[in-house]
Amino acid sequence: MIDTSAVPANVLAIEAETKALGFDMASDYLTGSLLRTLAATKLGGRLLELGTGTGLATAWLLDGMDKQASLLTVDNNPELTAVAAKYLGADPRLSIYTQDGYELLQTLQEQKFDLIFADTWPGKLKHRDLALNLLAAGGIYIVDDMENRHKEKFNDIKGVAAEVLRQMPGQLKELIAALEARADFHTTLLDWSTGIMICSKVGANEA
Repeated sequence: MIDTSAVPANVLAIEAETKALGFDMASDYLTGSLLRTLAATKLGGRLLELGTGTGLATAWLLDGMDKQASLLTVDNNPELTAVAAKYLGADPRLSIYTQDGYELLQTLQEQKFDLIFADTWPGKLKHRDLALNLLAAGGIYIVDDMENRHKEKFNDIKGVAAEVLRQMPGQLKELIAALEARADFHTTLLDWSTGIMICSKVGANEA
């Protein structure tokens, strides 16, 4: 259980606008709490969020970061990132990009990050290596929705979107297998929230 008194200040307001938009793929409090805890370990760190949404997970990450840390977050939906910008955009530690995640990942390949939260297709189910390449030694890569919580919607969604959802169980199995097979990461799959996988990049002396 999460103590609601410990919820970041902007989360309730962001939740209200998220519901008004009909966006139902935002991170929950359990994921948020874990993100905040992990962010707090990266003092002065550089963090990357792939899939801003309306900024719910973003708010939790910021709540765990110290004043010297920075967070770059990206999403291709301007309606969603506008909510994040409204409530979180004044934080000088935060940079919000409204563009395709794959395109941004390509431009970041000379940089390093200490924590990456991959909550969208680019960097998770597609172009994963582009994201993993960005991790510094000791960096954390975290993905959620490993239990495919949207599977109950298969019968309600038609067309291309339905086919994408139907493919997800196989894609998630491939993701888990690929991450567990990497010698340069320690991985743990957690029965927490919607299913969380945490990977830490080993140092050069361990690889």
